[in-house]
Amino acid sequence: MITYILRRLLISIPLLLGMTFISFMFIHLAPGDYFDALRLNPEISEETISLYEAKYHFDKSPLIQYFYWLKSLATLDLGYSFTNKAPVLDVIASRAINTILLSVVAMFITWLVAIPIGIYCAVNQYSWSDRIFSSISFLGMSIPNFFLALLMLFFFSVVLGVLPSGGMTSSNFDELTTWSQIGDVAAHMVIPALVIATAAMAGYQRLMRGNMLEVLRAQYVLTARAKGLPENKVLYRHALRNAINPMITIFGFELSGILSGAALTEIITSWPGLGTVMLTAVRSQDLFLVMGSALMGGVLLVIGNLIADILLAWSDPRIQYQ
Repeated sequence: MITYILRRLLISIPLLLGMTFISFMFIHLAPGDYFDALRLNPEISEETISLYEAKYHFDKSPLIQYFYWLKSLATLDLGYSFTNKAPVLDVIASRAINTILLSVVAMFITWLVAIPIGIYCAVNQYSWSDRIFSSISFLGMSIPNFFLALLMLFFFSVVLGVLPSGGMTSSNFDELTTWSQIGDVAAHMVIPALVIATAAMAGYQRLMRGNMLEVLRAQYVLTARAKGLPENKVLYRHALRNAINPMITIFGFELSGILSGAALTEIITSWPGLGTVMLTAVRSQDLFLVMGSALMGGVLLVIGNLIADILLAWSDPRIQYQ
């Protein structure tokens, strides 16, 4: 297993290089750059802009710029964010913890609810409860996240007044005790976390239901039942271990989007994560911040798939890596 992990990590290096190169070139396909907007400001001289372009190699071809970026990356320097006036690593680090916290909570809610409901619907196929849960799932998949966020903000914050209307903390956050601060953050997290979890929950419940139904029709499950094994043992020891494998693979891909999957919801609910920062970076053509975000996403994709493969080998003894 260790040899397999090391080989996967080595293979990921050219993959990340290819991903960052394509992203870098696509960014340059857009006309202009960040400094073109500065030229519209009469208070900034052309000489000053030229000095900055030379400092950050914007006066060279995109290919040369990419190699300079790789040279800086070798020293763990992701560049400088022009819109935030700070190093890219500091910008991402200052907001990433908020996005990760929100995404992890939403992911926990999703899996905690979707997997048991999917199993229940498969065992009780075509029952009234199955039809009700299926209808709720289709509804959850059809409602856009931004619209659901607006509805929940209006209902729970404006109409009922039981939840905060946005942000991550209250204005008197620093005056609260430690436990009160935790409760304050949790209250602000309820709406964005539920919004993110709803769409994923609906899809995962349907996938789990389909996987479980397919496994329940397998010959070895029928044989286990014919031997007189208890139904719970048939379901959770034999059927579930095979039905869960595709969900583990999805879990690996879900980790890759942990920094970006909540962007739109963060913007609508004013959650201070990476969503607003990255949207501003793309709109202002903040090259190094966009590349830093793309690199983080690529690294998480590699790590997520590696974790999924390890979990699959642990879950299914038939899977072996050499």
